[in-house]
Amino acid sequence: MNDKLNIVLIGNGMYSTGQGTEGYGTIVPAINEFNRKDKKVNLLHVVGSRVESTKKAKQKTDNLQDITGSYLPILLSPTKKDNSEEYKRAILEIEKPACAIIAVPDHLHYEITKFCLENNLHCLVVKPFTVNLQEAQELTSIANERGLLSWVEFHKRWDVANIALRDSYLSGEIGKLLYCIVEYSQRKSIPTQHFKGWSSKTNILNYLGVHYIDLMRFITQATPKKVSATGQNYYLEEMGIETYDAIECSIEWQSINNETFIQTIFTNWVDPDTSTSASDQKIKLIGTKGRFESDQKNRGLSLNVDNKSPKSLNPYFCSSFKNPDNNLEWSGYGIDSIVDFLSSASSLISGNTSLEDMPKSKPSFDESIYSTSVLQAAKQSLDSNSCWIEI
Repeated sequence: MNDKLNIVLIGNGMYSTGQGTEGYGTIVPAINEFNRKDKKVNLLHVVGSRVESTKKAKQKTDNLQDITGSYLPILLSPTKKDNSEEYKRAILEIEKPACAIIAVPDHLHYEITKFCLENNLHCLVVKPFTVNLQEAQELTSIANERGLLSWVEFHKRWDVANIALRDSYLSGEIGKLLYCIVEYSQRKSIPTQHFKGWSSKTNILNYLGVHYIDLMRFITQATPKKVSATGQNYYLEEMGIETYDAIECSIEWQSINNETFIQTIFTNWVDPDTSTSASDQKIKLIGTKGRFESDQKNRGLSLNVDNKSPKSLNPYFCSSFKNPDNNLEWSGYGIDSIVDFLSSASSLISGNTSLEDMPKSKPSFDESIYSTSVLQAAKQSLDSNSCWIEI
């Protein structure tokens, strides 16, 4: 069987192609790297909803191929008129077997992912999976019944800093876990500029904090039991955006040994745009024998040059480096998570592996139900004066 992949990428914005930034995003560079050596992509169809956005995406993808010296067979749409359901045509017309990567606003995940699954596409969904537990369970059931590879793009599972954190916990060297503290924030230009069209339809815990909910599941295999959340809305409300500036969420987890610990996540998306990094993020695990602290913003690299703002660099997420041929190649855990999905889908389609052989550490839909259950409980808590909500 031909193991070349047909891929539908639904969403052509910042994370897919780098629109609105100086870069090229993460998803298309990752697909390009997957295809670079073995020419494993038969067709990549990048689907948006607006013609103007398609034009910008084409410019990005054309430039990407120029600077990487590689060829990626790409089709982009729509090209004639705006169409919010263009993705349906692309899914119905793509040659099967195929896979889909869904990179659209949070509130559209369920509808679009369901359509992909019902048309037998292996799926990778950017986080969050969904924010509704019933929807998450329904999508998981469809994927499992049809034998489809179904992951959420929780790329922090591939970060070596987090793998080291997991190893430290599993080895027992920090003892029994007592509590975890997470600080995670982004610049205010994210909700007010880049995602202005839909930031009022989500919140910062759903969009960003969910990464560290899934990461706690990855590290400990614990089960969330109850949730309390508090939010503040000052700045964004003044900007006409009805969503929280910040949310503080506490989660009580139960370990596989029936021991409980608390994770508290402090998250906001109103950091100054002069921040030296797009994301400011830290995690601490405190146990009975010690603590593990990971500053995931300050990785030890910084850049400060004339006529530019200082930068804290994270070369481990999604970075480009020149190869001996003077072409750019992309690497990092953001790239790895997408390439891993594509490689797994290719192996399934070619018959070289089965779903049962997939490592349990991957962010499958089954795994992602845990983070969705926390998000739903957090919303209920926010709507109920921050009271504790049982899961």
